[in-house]
Amino acid sequence: MNDRKLQELALAVIDTEARAITRLAVEIEQPVFIQACRIMLACKGRVVVTGMGKSGHIAGKIAATLASTGTPAFFVHPGEASHGDLGMITPADVVLALSNSGETGEIITILPLIKRQNVPLITLTGNPASTLALAATANINVRVDKEACPLGLAPTASTTAALAMGDALAIALLESRGFTEEDFARSHPGGALGRRLLLLIDDLMHSGDAVPSVKPSTPLSDALLEMSRKGLGMTAVVDSSGKLAGVFTDGDLRRSIDQKIDLHTALVSEVMTAGCKTVHPGMLAAEALQIMDSTKINALPVVNENNELVGALNMHDLLRAGVV
Repeated sequence: MNDRKLQELALAVIDTEARAITRLAVEIEQPVFIQACRIMLACKGRVVVTGMGKSGHIAGKIAATLASTGTPAFFVHPGEASHGDLGMITPADVVLALSNSGETGEIITILPLIKRQNVPLITLTGNPASTLALAATANINVRVDKEACPLGLAPTASTTAALAMGDALAIALLESRGFTEEDFARSHPGGALGRRLLLLIDDLMHSGDAVPSVKPSTPLSDALLEMSRKGLGMTAVVDSSGKLAGVFTDGDLRRSIDQKIDLHTALVSEVMTAGCKTVHPGMLAAEALQIMDSTKINALPVVNENNELVGALNMHDLLRAGVV
């Protein structure tokens, strides 16, 4: 088999699966899709997703997508369900079952128990006349004309279609619930989005003795020592009442050298930057990053509502926290 033939086979798979997904638009326009959405929106418990074999893998992914987009959900293996795991399903739940044939034995076995609890059953099947489809409260037809497998045996286009329909349900519910970026971040605290939307300056700032701070009357040479000891590339300059008067940074030091200022005799108040940029506790760390980026600075003092110094933050803190 030459290289071109391999490419042709792969392109045929993509074409077959693309056609299978495109056909789903017809099913989404049917009232049953809206019915399924309404059932899940009204659910007081969890959406219990189940499926066997390859459909089971797709069911697991759909459950994860639902759970991360505002619809509490989990996967139950249908084979294990008839051996005790059916106890995970309560009358407050909704069951979403996947089976291309609609005749999967492990799911058919637990149908009477689902019905006995009066649990709404939503199904994704490729056969609207199947046992599972006929037993459903709402059956969404995810039929495909053919599998991408040339033998017509391996679930390929059918699983792709079921996955796409699961995504369509999840995102329709997301929008209906008014699910926001902040909500998404709360369920993904370990991800980049979660860090950007959840981490506060309070979580990252240096405080107490770790904050570089000197008085306006401090000799510049002593201010440099304070900067070196604390390692933030700056020192805050605080007046006798604890309010921030300014900052002295590495940039200020370079400017002082350019201006031939005597580093041994000058006071820090003579070379500091007054009216500097500041941030406040309770602000998002991402807001501090935006300020640093826009003003080309690497460190910020943190002040309270009275302009009193309470902490300090630099770019390395944001990098370590994954905010950048």
